[in-house]
Amino acid sequence: MMRAPDDFPRDAAPAALAGAQPKLAARMINGRFVVGLTEEERMERWQICEDLAQQLVVPARKGAAKYPQNSHDVVLQRIWEAIAGKDWCSVVEMNWIIARLRELLRW
Repeated sequence: MMRAPDDFPRDAAPAALAGAQPKLAARMINGRFVVGLTEEERMERWQICEDLAQQLVVPARKGAAKYPQNSHDVVLQRIWEAIAGKDWCSVVEMNWIIARLRELLRW
């Protein structure tokens, strides 16, 4: 079975639980408590994020060509902001996508 890369986030949306006492957010799956994503869920999230990073290569190159005065960091920041406005993924996943995009573009 394929696995998501080690640098892909393990907990894409950490739970926020109210109260003063320490808490652990877990789900019951097949009689076991699971904290964070299962390997299958993580693999699915990675496939979605990898696909998005691949799709963003062309718009990033176009943005860099259209605005040559902007650094690569500015181009990637604008893409990050566009992704954030869509609610497609979590903040940690967006950060991974941008890092992956930088790698794909060799920036």
